Amino acid sequence: MSSTPLEWSDLPVFLAIAREGTLGAAARRLGQSQPTMGRRLRALEEATGTALFQRTADGFVLTDEGAVMLRHAERMEAEAQALSRELAGNEQRLEGVLRLTCSDWFGRIVLAPMLATFHQRHPGVVVETLTDPRIYSLARREADLVLRIAPFDEPEVIARRLMTVPYALYAPAGYGALGDDVPVVVMDTGFGGMPDVGWLMQSLPAARIVARSNSREMQAQLCALGTGLAVLPKPLAAATPGLVEVDLGCAPPSRETWLGYHRDLKRLPRLRALVDLMVESVALR
Repeated sequence: MSSTPLEWSDLPVFLAIAREGTLGAAARRLGQSQPTMGRRLRALEEATGTALFQRTADGFVLTDEGAVMLRHAERMEAEAQALSRELAGNEQRLEGVLRLTCSDWFGRIVLAPMLATFHQRHPGVVVETLTDPRIYSLARREADLVLRIAPFDEPEVIARRLMTVPYALYAPAGYGALGDDVPVVVMDTGFGGMPDVGWLMQSLPAARIVARSNSREMQAQLCALGTGLAVLPKPLAAATPGLVEVDLGCAPPSRETWLGYHRDLKRLPRLRALVDLMVESVALR
């Protein structure tokens, strides 16, 4: 064996010559020029340190060493083709795990139907959904996909606006006229700067805060049970029995929902498939 390294890309050249019998026919098979085929065959013979073909007037005939090479090259070709088929199959039958994070209500109301459809299309992908308020790091792969109301400013994150969520003020069914001392349920103090909190306090300056929660689901249930009025995302309110919308003449601010993922994952097929489904589903709403 020569010290010249074997170029794997020369093996298809060897196989084409062995099957076609001439440089010209092998060149046409591979879409290469005849001189190129001859040069690559010489390089392969130098790398193996042996003559692989006997040149005759009728074409190229395998030597004993060439016959040994043929057996191995055909097995390598079969393995390469099997690998290609398996990878292509995995592209269609996506497999693996995706971890995403979002708010509790958004996960239950908006995301769950999307994930059910995604599972029907790609049953081999396991989606792990995290809905606690912690901020997960995309850079540390704590999550593969993040959905949140704050835009992303991290340079390594690919982000896009997914949808606009309208909000409204709600009261429990059967609630009477609004008084000066109206009870309200709002975000906890850590989220006191949320736009809907400011809007509510401005619209109902005499309102009395009776409960706080960082969970929109909890706010909706407290409102439906008669604890107080609450500003809620409309999709959540529509899915919560016992709520009626209150019109104060102007609506509270809507919020944008953004999705983001690390740029290193932009070619991950299962992530692309999920993002595409989300965008498609929102477009059909």
